[in-house]
Amino acid sequence: MTRLALAFIAVLMLAAPAQAGSAYRGYLNAMFGPPPGVVLTPNEPQTMLEYQTDYVSHPMWLRQVINYRTSEAPGTLIVDTRQRFLFLVMPNGKAMRYGIGVARTGFEWSGTHRVSAKREWPSWTPPAEMHARQPGLPRFMPGGPNNPMGARALYLGSTLYRIHGTNEPWSIGRSVSSGCIRMTNQDVIDLFGRVPVGAKVVVV
Repeated sequence: MTRLALAFIAVLMLAAPAQAGSAYRGYLNAMFGPPPGVVLTPNEPQTMLEYQTDYVSHPMWLRQVINYRTSEAPGTLIVDTRQRFLFLVMPNGKAMRYGIGVARTGFEWSGTHRVSAKREWPSWTPPAEMHARQPGLPRFMPGGPNNPMGARALYLGSTLYRIHGTNEPWSIGRSVSSGCIRMTNQDVIDLFGRVPVGAKVVVV
């Protein structure tokens, strides 16, 4: 439907009963409004975090303790890229489950590593391979709320991959990255506090 047609319908709706007008406004919000959970305000945000807080695309991606059977020891991180969940194995058949964003098609990987380092508000230096694909990227970006690495990062062995936060929380549950595992800033801060350097990470 063209914008001209929408404008014509809007004029017609002005003369329609209030219930119909309300239904049409709901339609316009669904088509052209912000995603669910995002509220627009007239004030310019001071940081990206002001309109990211607590937003995920579906409640299933929210952090929660679940029943979870595995032969891995408590403290192990299991990254299930197909389900798009990260599981922190806990005692007594439990796990903390986090929604994640994973690698897009062509960038998938699997393997077992250890957390080799942890950083708060990490800086970002895109590797040469990423610059080749996206020449407009910065050479370096200091850590902060607008950095794509988010609030925390867990580095995986000697690889270029990390488990990190994001300034695009609506991407959780999607295949979006060049191989890194994305989490909401709230969740990666929670995970950061629970997982020590040296923890085992299994990516499947």
